[in-house]
Amino acid sequence: MTAPGRVSPRAILVSAGFAVAVVAVGVAALTTGDYQIPVSDVLRTLFGQGSGGNDFVINSLRLPRLLTGLLVGAGLALSGAIFQSVSGNLLGSPDLLGFTFGSATGAIIVLLVLHGSAGQATLGAVVGGVLTGMAVYTLAYKRGVAGPRLVLIGIAMGALLSSVNSYLITRTDLADAVAAQVWLIGSLNSRGWAQVRPLAIALAILIPLALWLGRRLAYLELGDDTAQALGVGVGRSRAALIAVGAALAAVATAAAGPIGFVALTAPPLARWLCRASAPPLVATAFAGATLVAVSDFAAQRVFAPTQLPVGVATAVVGGLYLAILLVRQQRQG
Repeated sequence: MTAPGRVSPRAILVSAGFAVAVVAVGVAALTTGDYQIPVSDVLRTLFGQGSGGNDFVINSLRLPRLLTGLLVGAGLALSGAIFQSVSGNLLGSPDLLGFTFGSATGAIIVLLVLHGSAGQATLGAVVGGVLTGMAVYTLAYKRGVAGPRLVLIGIAMGALLSSVNSYLITRTDLADAVAAQVWLIGSLNSRGWAQVRPLAIALAILIPLALWLGRRLAYLELGDDTAQALGVGVGRSRAALIAVGAALAAVATAAAGPIGFVALTAPPLARWLCRASAPPLVATAFAGATLVAVSDFAAQRVFAPTQLPVGVATAVVGGLYLAILLVRQQRQG
């Protein structure tokens, strides 16, 4: 077992492998499409020496979309790793615990009820996700927060908020309903620097917090009594981790909608590859970024010229993962 706070050589190799995959997918995403651009021209454009057409395609269309996907994937994966570890359950991800549904509710209220702008919807999504996290934590708290109780209350909250979202969509006109439904699937279409900048600033604050607090996850997974005997403040640590996890899910959902199954599948994938006894958070962030980037590239290219939302591709991956998980559980049972 690697001591908490130390990074194993295997985790470094896995992170490097995911980083190489991210670079490869990024190059493919920037160079291919309806308008083919050679790698040399992409590099010149990134350094400010490209033509006007290349500059528009790269810096206004493709690069912001790619960066949004990478940042969203990293944020969702870290959030999933935190919640799965705190709850002690592989199903304890923010999309199943209701946090992403809460963010969606906040955005839909701003868009469909208050008729706000896209920027205001982003703020509404963050507020909705944070408020949902506070509500789930409060309802789950009873002389501490037990993992099974957190999962059950989160699932119930998610079902409730999903019904609210569906009701709000049915009460609006067709065009707004279609736009809201596409956003609910999770999409990187038309994402620009207006989404990249606030997301990058938020993650620049939240990711270091997650990595710092993440050192306590290994102790918490040993059990409350053992963690407390080792000097870890169980209640405070769990509350802080849930707050950071909820914030990560909220800002990621605000940027691209509730992209499903990334937070569910990336953490166990990274943990399995690293053979780690505690969540390898850096490798998990790279795994989430890779998963979203690959899924979005597939959604753009496989069914071209149709632009599918990235949430459709991640749902396929998540469905396969859940099927494998159920088969494994049945065999073990």
